[in-house]
Amino acid sequence: MPLFQRLRGLTMLGVLPLLAGCNAVLLSPSGDIALQQRNLIIISTGLMLLIIVPVIALTLLFAWRYRAGNTEARYEPDWNHSTVLELLIWSAPLLIIIALGALTWVSTHQLDPYRPLARIADGRDVPPGTKPLVVQVAALDWKWLFVYPEQDIATVNEMAAPVDRPIQFQITSSSVMNSFFVPALAGQIYAMPGMQTTLHAVINHPGEYEGLSANYSGGGFSGMRFRFHGLDQAGFDQWIARVRQAGGALDASAYQALAQPSEREPVRHYASVAPDLFQRIVGRCVEPGRACMDHGKPSPAKALATQLAGQICRGEQDLVL
Repeated sequence: MPLFQRLRGLTMLGVLPLLAGCNAVLLSPSGDIALQQRNLIIISTGLMLLIIVPVIALTLLFAWRYRAGNTEARYEPDWNHSTVLELLIWSAPLLIIIALGALTWVSTHQLDPYRPLARIADGRDVPPGTKPLVVQVAALDWKWLFVYPEQDIATVNEMAAPVDRPIQFQITSSSVMNSFFVPALAGQIYAMPGMQTTLHAVINHPGEYEGLSANYSGGGFSGMRFRFHGLDQAGFDQWIARVRQAGGALDASAYQALAQPSEREPVRHYASVAPDLFQRIVGRCVEPGRACMDHGKPSPAKALATQLAGQICRGEQDLVL
């Protein structure tokens, strides 16, 4: 058995060089938001290692130095206090916690997904008057629908954006809670039915990147992936033109057919989109004759119940008088 364990360990070591070819996308992002999040992970991990590494090292050192067989180690059974040691034990973790707390507070506000971008890269502010590219994202079973309201197009399982232009993602879901995630671009954000979440991001390097669902949503979850293309402005314009040439129309009936559960859906293009389709997806009222949900106003049933309750209360007051 010991020989087998040694051989297994040597085999695992032989696999390590192969891992050098893997691309750890979280540690090599292509968008400024993802880059700031990468730096936050590294700094936070480094601060925590300032405590973890010395503790582990000292634990191993003490176990070796004061082992039963070491007769040269000094034995002090009556020792019980050291002011210097107490200060070190308590002050070092406290300082680390304060630093992590300050870092968390600042980064939580700077990297708020609902906050419009103030910069497109380190040392490069967003040019005045720059309008973000609006992309409306709907998580379907089990595919991604992307609507470009300004360009009046839509795609399935494929999207593109110009380099160095802010992007505003408006995100929802058609059925169950999901999670929109492009690791090279920014952190994941939930897609929930009946409401809209927002993500601001920017892609800084041209390329093709993978997007996925980061939240289990049923049988086709594992194939719920899409391609994200970072293009220069000319390439983005050409991509828009190709979508318009190859696509059909995405109206309410086409959407209802698309929203039916399906797995590993191929890329689709739509040259036009029905007005307010995304808002109707959020309101869960794409079907004809169905009332839209409006979180800012009471539902018809709730409004009727409130009205009846008011009439009953007024009637009781009249009886008392």
